[in-house]
Amino acid sequence: MFRKFAIAAALAAISVPALAGTPILDAREQNQRDRIVQGVRSGELTRPETRRLVTGERRLHRHERYARSDDVVTRGERIRLQRNANRMSARIYRQKHDLQSR
Repeated sequence: MFRKFAIAAALAAISVPALAGTPILDAREQNQRDRIVQGVRSGELTRPETRRLVTGERRLHRHERYARSDDVVTRGERIRLQRNANRMSARIYRQKHDLQSR
């Protein structure tokens, strides 16, 4: 009986942080990193542009980590994180499609 309770408690403890996760934002961040890497490979992004975009991605990740720090990502935090991700996506697009190239 105690063993079943201990297993159930362990599974509950593991699954609680999953509720605070942001899987959509995590996938989006990965997609944006891939877009930056592709821009570097194709020569669409210069080194300063790449540096600024990578810094922006780090900032977005830092904000996400801060939002997760209390194991609860509120609706307002999710909205703010999505807005920041939208801005980063637009920046990546603008930098990849401007007239500068490496």
